[in-house]
Amino acid sequence: MESFAFVLFGATGDLAKRKILPALFDAHRAGLLPRNGRIVGIARGQLDTSAYRDWISKQVRDHLSSVAIDAAAWSDFLERILYLPLDLSARSDFLALKTILDDIDGVRVFYLATGPSLFVPTCQALAAVGLNESARVVLEKPLGHDLRTSNAINDAVGALFNEDQIYRIDHYLGKESVQNLLALRFGNVLFEPLWRREWVSNIQITIAEELGAEDRGEFYDSTGALRDMVQNHLLQLLAIVAMEPPHSMDSDSVRDEKLRVLRALKPISPSDVASIAVRGQYREGVVQGRRVPAYIDENGVDRASTTETFVALKAQIENWRWAGVPFFLRTGKRLASRTAEIVVNFRPVPHSALESTSADVPTPNRLLIRLQPNESIRLYAFAKKPGERMDLANVYLDLAFDQFFKQARMDAYERLLLDVINGRLSLFVRRDEQETAWRWVDPLLEVWGKGAGAPRPYAAGTWGPASASALLAQHGTCWLEEEN
Repeated sequence: MESFAFVLFGATGDLAKRKILPALFDAHRAGLLPRNGRIVGIARGQLDTSAYRDWISKQVRDHLSSVAIDAAAWSDFLERILYLPLDLSARSDFLALKTILDDIDGVRVFYLATGPSLFVPTCQALAAVGLNESARVVLEKPLGHDLRTSNAINDAVGALFNEDQIYRIDHYLGKESVQNLLALRFGNVLFEPLWRREWVSNIQITIAEELGAEDRGEFYDSTGALRDMVQNHLLQLLAIVAMEPPHSMDSDSVRDEKLRVLRALKPISPSDVASIAVRGQYREGVVQGRRVPAYIDENGVDRASTTETFVALKAQIENWRWAGVPFFLRTGKRLASRTAEIVVNFRPVPHSALESTSADVPTPNRLLIRLQPNESIRLYAFAKKPGERMDLANVYLDLAFDQFFKQARMDAYERLLLDVINGRLSLFVRRDEQETAWRWVDPLLEVWGKGAGAPRPYAAGTWGPASASALLAQHGTCWLEEEN
């Protein structure tokens, strides 16, 4: 790996302290960063490097992956860090940044951990002093508010950076279990013959949160669950599950196959919205034994808000592999538990010669890929219960990676930041992928923006509105919930 200068805009923000700086420390501690690489924090606060290092020691250590921190490793990490207060409108500040970077060898990475309204002016200011040349820029979500605003940002940034310099980050793509999904599908012959409409009944993808709007009420109220989670995380996971085998794992081969899936999504017409989509908003309730307020009572939220905190959707992919197989997507805040998972439900056997006498009707085979809180992959099958009668029960084969691989798993942000530094694009979203995803959700945004389909209430601590279950009941299935 060549050396690097990692420039972090928004260096005192929530994302920096919770995710980016801890991930960089983990990479440093593991010896994955060159010794002479440097991290330059950029923010408006009038701090110096010493004060910023003190801020990191106070604010970041609580978010590290390990409770016991090696003092020498932490001290060495802090020595990598510089700080520069910067005003976006001051050319002299960017010239000062250029002077700092001219003394650091290697690739330059600009990570914009800021609001999307600052993406374009930041990139323009970097380009004005020549810092866009041979550099890489990382853009956080949300990239725009809809297709039009997303295109405007991409056009402006694309005029200053080439596409292969732009890293649109989606941290779910860096999760170990998503990497294992790729390995499971494309490294084994076992699943490929079954990974199609003839054998798969439906696929469910869920990202559920126990947290509410918390201290992000003002931001969330202008965003909502569809923009915050569906357009990016859920559609990216759907594309990985449904994609054809790429000819290699290079960046464009993988992203070409994901794009084909997104382009094959059945378009949403305004008349279909009511039958394929459910939106909800949480009311007060109990989460993990603690009473929590309704969404409209959260700080920063409009008391008359109709912003959705829950979305459930039925998507269909119009190609030969997946024609007729419904993909159910679900995400929400203040749900019963924090989990992210992909469930592949297989069809039942066409004829069973086993006359089970069990009172419980066994469910068909399924593959459960859990992304959080504990990453795992389980394949459920039927087995006979011990005893005289032919009673069937679900058992599972557990791909227990922590039993096979004793080393610590790499955090998603750590993997993705190393990919940026090393110039690997396959786990980042290409512009045409992003545009296609926005184009698919735009009809929903338009219908809901006109006031149709007001959010249905659900109590905090539950699994969302009852209509989300009815969406699946029409297809003779149900959400998988509370699976250990």
